[in-house]
Formats: sequence, C-alpha cells, structure tokens
Amino acid sequence: MANFSFDERLFLWLNFDGGAVMDYIMSAISGTAMWIPLYLAVAWVVQRKYGWKSLGLFILCLALAMGIADMLCGIFKHTGLLKNLWASFPARNRPMFDVAVRDLAHVVSFAHGPYGTVSAHAATTAAFGLLSAMIIGKRWYSWTIAFIVLLICYSRIYLACHFPQDIALGLGVGLISGWAMYLLWRKLDILLKNS
Repeated sequence: MANFSFDERLFLWLNFDGGAVMDYIMSAISGTAMWIPLYLAVAWVVQRKYGWKSLGLFILCLALAMGIADMLCGIFKHTGLLKNLWASFPARNRPMFDVAVRDLAHVVSFAHGPYGTVSAHAATTAAFGLLSAMIIGKRWYSWTIAFIVLLICYSRIYLACHFPQDIALGLGVGLISGWAMYLLWRKLDILLKNS
C-alpha cells in the first residue's frame, strides 16, 4: 500500500467484509426508512417545546438546510468545482469505481453514480443533526445525534461509496448549512413570536 494516498489507506483500513448481516445493517443505516421514527420524534419534541408555528419554521429551515447541502454536494460532484478551486484536490470516482482501490475494497453494491466527492449523505445528515441539536438544546440529544451522524458517515465508507476525505468535506458542507439555517430559524422564530 506504499503507493496509496493517506486517504486511500484510511479507506482501506476502515472498509472491510463484515459478511451478509453487516452488509444488510450498513445498507439499512445508510438508507432513509429506519430513521423515520427519529425524524418524527424530533418533530414531536420541537412542537412540544416551541409550538406548531415554530415546528413549521423548523421543517422549512430543515428542508432548506438539507436541500442546500445536497445541492452543493451535487455541484461539487458533477462540475469538478473543487478541482478548479484547489489544484491538488483529487477529482476522483467513488471507491467502488476507483481503479486504485476497487479490487481491494469490499463493495456491497454498484448501484451508485460514479462520483463521490463531496458526500451528500454526510452533508444532509450533518445539517439535520446540527440544526436539530441546536433547536432541541439538550446535551444527551446532541451526543446521540452526533453518534448517529458519524454512524451514517461510516456506513458510506463500509459500503465503498466514499473515501474519508469525501465524508469530511460533506460534514463541513452540512455543518455550515445547518448552522446557517439555525440562525435563520432563530431570527424567524423571534419575529413570529413578536408578531
């Protein structure tokens, strides 16, 4: 592995064949369906703490945060924008399609687009996690949602969908988007309560 970059070596260290059960678990973690109860619970907590109008604002700001994060990731993936802004940045495929590592990686499914930089899963879950943690404002929830976000991010490495650098960039995009929409939510919620 002497010819691999640090990111490729880290990916190969984190990616392993856990068998059919682990493949199923990581695919479920990476999906949406198993997280629906969490989304509903967060909506319930926000409604109980702030009321229906604030919940509506939360849903609007959450949709904007996740939508902006996903859109930015799509722009980075499909335009090569990062390569143009940062000449040393590796414009590359997902690990499952990357010639350097694909034969060494455990790949669960090839049902993905070829490009992986920046991870939209990492970005949208980070946006959800930060926005909901800031609004709920409970330490236990912040730690729980941080663990869930990192677990979802790890599932993308396990499934050979992203290199760790793709995940880190996605987390950055999501945290910025989530923070911006939290500031918007706070401002709009104050206006709503004062009207």
